[in-house]
Order: sequence, then structure tokens, then C-alpha cells
Amino acid sequence: MRKIIYVSFGLLILTNCQSVKHQDLVYGKSANQKDLKLNIFVPKKAENKKLPILIFVHGGNWNSGNKDQYGFFGRNFAKKEVITVIPEYTLSPKANVDQMTSEIATAIKWVKENIETYHGDAHQLFVTGHSAGGQLVASAVLNPKYGITENSISGIILNDAAGIDMKNYLEKNPPTSKDDYLATWSDQPANWEQASPIYFITEKSPPILIYVGSKTYASITTANANFIKRLNEFQPKVKPIIIDKSHIPMVLQYFWPWSERFTEINNFIQKK
Repeated sequence: MRKIIYVSFGLLILTNCQSVKHQDLVYGKSANQKDLKLNIFVPKKAENKKLPILIFVHGGNWNSGNKDQYGFFGRNFAKKEVITVIPEYTLSPKANVDQMTSEIATAIKWVKENIETYHGDAHQLFVTGHSAGGQLVASAVLNPKYGITENSISGIILNDAAGIDMKNYLEKNPPTSKDDYLATWSDQPANWEQASPIYFITEKSPPILIYVGSKTYASITTANANFIKRLNEFQPKVKPIIIDKSHIPMVLQYFWPWSERFTEINNFIQKK
């Protein structure tokens, strides 16, 4: 047992040593004029390279979570020669979903303009999110109101994404103050539609890779099934990768650098 602990600890130290973390870089201002910050994880030997970039948006039901909880995600992708950016965003009830999405769009634009300084190639820019983060990053890219040109994003990776068909969900489960949903979504169906990425899939949408947990919440299973049905009108070969996990373990699996997800996502990146 001790040998296992020592080996695991040693592997984690090795992983940490293989990347450089640039912490709390200001990428913009919130609606309340608060500095918005992000962390960048760069492979240690990135000099003279132009590496692909992956922007990861954390989940937390739109009202919890913190970018600094996901250092393992950034370090392990940096180990795989992928520069990883993890932005923060204002949580509900201090912001609604539209404001959150605008902040994520601002983070994407900041990365495109500044990532060369960190040896990144802005022409290989991928975005991903878990849970609520999946909805935010998909909306930021797919909904044209946020000003992201779809052909400037090389791919979207959804990890057990919540809220990607939120209008359908809220029509059946109207928002209340529970979990700050009323503050997040409002009581206006037009706002629910604007925040649902399913309505903005077109032939111009970037390639999309989708993971769904086999033991996740029923609402996520339903939303992803609806999303894929719509996506298949334009990307007919896309099928979900079903992982034998519940919702939270779908992101925790990235804690281990030997997870198969790193190989799958790197293959997705290399196709571009």
C-alpha cells in the first residue's frame, strides 16, 4: 500500500514539474467592474513551439465553483503539450447566464489576442466545459450575439454538459429561487432560448466532441440526446462517448494523467 502511495505521489510531482502556471492574469472586467482573471498552464519546454490551446470552463450549477480548483486539469493537459487556460466568471446571483457567457466570450477573445506570448497557436484554439461550463462555452461560441467567429474556434468539447437545451428543461421545470435559478435564467422563455446552445447549431459550427456519463442526471442525458439529434443534421458522424461515471467523476477523471480522455481529446485536436 505504501509503495502505491509513494508511486502516485511521485507521479503527481513529476506532472507538476512538467508545466509552468501563469496565475491570475486579468482578462477583462465584470459588469460590476471587478477584475476577471484566468490561469494559463504551459508545458515547461514550450520555447520555439506553437502549441494548441484548450480553454476549460468549470461547472458548479452556475452558482458555485472556482478556477483554482482545477489546476490538475491544466497541469495534465500541459503535460500532453496542450496549453490550457482556465478562466473565472461571475457566479449567480451576482450575474445572470447572459453576463456569465459574455465574460467567457471575453476570455476567449483575450486568449486569441494574447496567447502567442505563452507559445500558443491561436489557429488551434479549442474550448471545453464540464456541466454548467459546457453550456457557457457552447453558448459563447455558437450564439453570434457574443461576437465569436465560429471559424476561429477549432473545436468544442462538451463534458457531461448541463443546460445545452435549457429552454426545454425550464418549460417543464419553471425556475424558482432554489439554486439561484430565477436569478440565473429569469422567468422569460426568450432568455432561456438565447442561453440554449441547441438553437444555434448550424453548418458553420465547429466540430464537436461530446462526453456523457452513463450515471449522470436525467436532465443532462435528455439535453445531450436532444443536442446530438440537432447536431447530427450538420455533423452526422458525431456520436456521444458514453463513460461509466456519474456527473462529478466526469471531471475528476482528469486528475489522473493516464486517463484515456487525454488521448481521445489529443486525437480530436490533431485532426484539425
